[in-house]
Amino acid sequence: MRKRRILVVDDEPSVRTTVTAFMEKEGYEVNTAADGASALRAARAFQPDVIVLDIMLPEMDGLEVLRRLRQESDVYVIMLTAKAEETDKLIGLAVGADDYLTKPFSLRELEARVRTVLRRDRSAGGGGDRPLTFRRLRVDPGGRRVWKDDEPIDLTPIEFDLLLTLARHQGRVMSREQLIEQVWGYDYYGDERVVDVHLGRIRKKIEDDVEEPSLIVTVRGAGYRFQDEPT
Repeated sequence: MRKRRILVVDDEPSVRTTVTAFMEKEGYEVNTAADGASALRAARAFQPDVIVLDIMLPEMDGLEVLRRLRQESDVYVIMLTAKAEETDKLIGLAVGADDYLTKPFSLRELEARVRTVLRRDRSAGGGGDRPLTFRRLRVDPGGRRVWKDDEPIDLTPIEFDLLLTLARHQGRVMSREQLIEQVWGYDYYGDERVVDVHLGRIRKKIEDDVEEPSLIVTVRGAGYRFQDEPT
């Protein structure tokens, strides 16, 4: 079994060196890049399982790197942001990041975040691989595919896991905390708004009217409910 691969993208040599040494000690295979263009080349050649991507990069910033990555890859991405970059955090999640970490960060916390995203391919609420069929949507856990009215829907891994978790609890209100525990893991301690941002992206892909969603509805003060009727 090959080691899990991590691509570390940061223009600070000390960050690349420190993270590489720690992650290799933890059993990962690590590659690095110092700018956006080399990050895209490395992502294609190295085929990492997780990319740790700094927002502040020369020439091409991390958000643009992420946009281009999402056109060709569903690799898990953890964004690195400075403390004051609250807007960039939310933009990064909206573009398709799976998680973010604020600098300065502890290496133990970074490794915990990496472990959390790598667990997702065997999480998403349990319940086996039997397809879930509803009036509008069909969700295939085994193939990790979704169709709306027989048209395929392209979701990122985190989007798929969120939708699958909601679909497996059809008709039940699920809070942010419950969704985070089932999709990100009980040890996640990032911003709960990550749920809202990713569900906003899902709605854009599956709803007829994003302003008045009918498949994933918000229950004010409580959470979200998936309400497509099973067939």
